[in-house]
Amino acid sequence: MKRLLSMVMAAAMALSLVACGGTTASGSTASLQAASSAPASSQAESVPASSAASASEDTAASGDAMRIAGLQGPTTMGMVKLMKDQESMESPLYDVIMYGAADEIVPLLTKGELDAAAIPANLAATLYQKTEGKIQVAAVNTLGVLYVVTTGDDVASVADLAGKTIYSTGKGTTPEYVLNYILTENGIDPAKDVTIEYKSEATEVLSTLQSAGEGAVAVLPQPYVTAAQAQVEGLNVALDLTEEWNKIDPDSQLITGVLAVRSDYAEQHPEELEAFLADYRSSIEWVTANTADAAQLVAEYGIVAKAPLAEKALPACNITYMDGADMKQALSGYLDVLYQQDAASVGGALPGDDFYYGVE
Repeated sequence: MKRLLSMVMAAAMALSLVACGGTTASGSTASLQAASSAPASSQAESVPASSAASASEDTAASGDAMRIAGLQGPTTMGMVKLMKDQESMESPLYDVIMYGAADEIVPLLTKGELDAAAIPANLAATLYQKTEGKIQVAAVNTLGVLYVVTTGDDVASVADLAGKTIYSTGKGTTPEYVLNYILTENGIDPAKDVTIEYKSEATEVLSTLQSAGEGAVAVLPQPYVTAAQAQVEGLNVALDLTEEWNKIDPDSQLITGVLAVRSDYAEQHPEELEAFLADYRSSIEWVTANTADAAQLVAEYGIVAKAPLAEKALPACNITYMDGADMKQALSGYLDVLYQQDAASVGGALPGDDFYYGVE
């Protein structure tokens, strides 16, 4: 069980910690095209960081498969049907590569060795600034994955957190900013009215919950919450921070993941990108409507360790598809909240209108 929890934690924390510029240990990559002819147990393969270093625009212009990166976590769960469909194609349209950490994706995307990537929302904003507008967001794929969990029964609202000790990961990253925002907007001073103890890893939070006794409170991401419930007796979800965000500001949303695309690729291959977005939307809709079957694929591609765990976690991972004006409204509001707390979390400035693909 400890090994299973560790595997799930790695996937979940790739989103909640890396989102604001932190790094996690590099994981192996998995090429979908290699997987199409290999058994599930041998799908992982090494992709050198220097591969295709000079192939950026020439490769994209040659008519080859669109090169897309995904993280081993919720931001890629909605892509599994699309990935599976490629396996039956003689010439796949999309080459989906899985990575264990966002810092593996960043140099490949900025060099043009990838065309698009499912990454944390504020990382996309940071890359937009660092590349002087050469990264855009084409769609939102994951809303919030953070939850307040407790071993007691006395937390039914944000107000009930006053006076509590809250254990969490993510000091100086998205979890801290989200928690502080929600507490503050509910009249609770994070510095005075609660005690927040930040831990380095979700497993450390879990250990603290186990030893703290009844009534302990923590903030954890999915799918780690689902795995933790199997380990800690009486652990229940008290608050969905996505819902609490919506109560505060219905015009924006708590957003975890987006599909980022190179602006050069979007400009040079508009038909290919639009076709992918249509297929991506269909894949996400299938995943959200077919949880049991989707869970099998989520496990097959190594995004979550076991299908039963994936099936329980999927509904709480807030997989979605949002583009156009709705995407811009929701995402710009979210990024503004982060910017107000720490400008560095979004690259030092809010992105311009050209950050939002397909919005006039």
